[in-house]
Amino acid sequence: MRTRTGFALAAVASGVALAAAVTVGRDGGGTASAHTVPKGPYVALGDSYTAGPGIPGRHGRPAGCERSDRNYPALVAAGLGLRSAEFRDVSCSGAVTADLSAAQSTDDGVNPAQLSALTASTRLVTLGIGGNDIGFASLLTRCVKDGVKYQLEERIMSGAADRAPCRGRYVSDGTDEIEGRIGTAGGRLSGVLDDIRRRAPGARVYVVGYPAILPAEGTDCAALGLAPGDVGFLRETEHRLNAELRQRARAAGAGYVDTYTPSAGRDACADAAVRWIEPLVPAAPAAPAAPAHPNERGERGMADAVLRAVTATD
Repeated sequence: MRTRTGFALAAVASGVALAAAVTVGRDGGGTASAHTVPKGPYVALGDSYTAGPGIPGRHGRPAGCERSDRNYPALVAAGLGLRSAEFRDVSCSGAVTADLSAAQSTDDGVNPAQLSALTASTRLVTLGIGGNDIGFASLLTRCVKDGVKYQLEERIMSGAADRAPCRGRYVSDGTDEIEGRIGTAGGRLSGVLDDIRRRAPGARVYVVGYPAILPAEGTDCAALGLAPGDVGFLRETEHRLNAELRQRARAAGAGYVDTYTPSAGRDACADAAVRWIEPLVPAAPAAPAAPAHPNERGERGMADAVLRAVTATD
């Protein structure tokens, strides 16, 4: 998702080294097909949840993409034992689906069209995209501002404040503006997956969903300052986005990596010792990351989820 410009892997890695002939199914649903664990070349595509902004150390060009060498693609490549020549991370903070097929300008340089990294020799592709297409970062920002207003009105009006002021901005008379955005993003993703298949016909492709940003239940999230009803609204928005990504991936014959389930209870509102997502004021230097983005623990968790999908047996 957009930034201001926009666990353990050792056991997995050792298991992968012995898995050259392991057969792999899809993401737990759909028809499984036999494949060996891909040994590269591997290309990682995506937005800031893939790039890992704020997590040291930054690598690759342009610098404005804010890629970390500890993001989940780098950890997946290490877990699969890939050489540097077998791995390309072209993810970029702030990316939308259009930036996969066209150059993306950043505050510090231009990222070439991400799909241009694919070739007929590519054997593994991961793709994390969609959050910026629905404007999730601006949606969260708007809801936080409404949360501040809610807290003031709650004090003045003694409990009479609107408990979901942000939801009311986007849902009116039975029409949900965000639902429409999600459907549009899904359509764009389908087109991208078709393009990936044309460019890299021999690759196994995985769409990587978003981890839990908000608590799986309840309405309390002081770390983000949201009104109670808007916690549920944003949580449901992420559920719907992930469901759309899953459906589109399966329809295209790609795998889907669920990072939400393993991140439950590790959201931005969880204790600093366990959370995968940093709040609006990250706990630097202990867990440097961009606000409302995965920290290093979160990127490790996402990498574990991808490796489980890639190396899963029937």
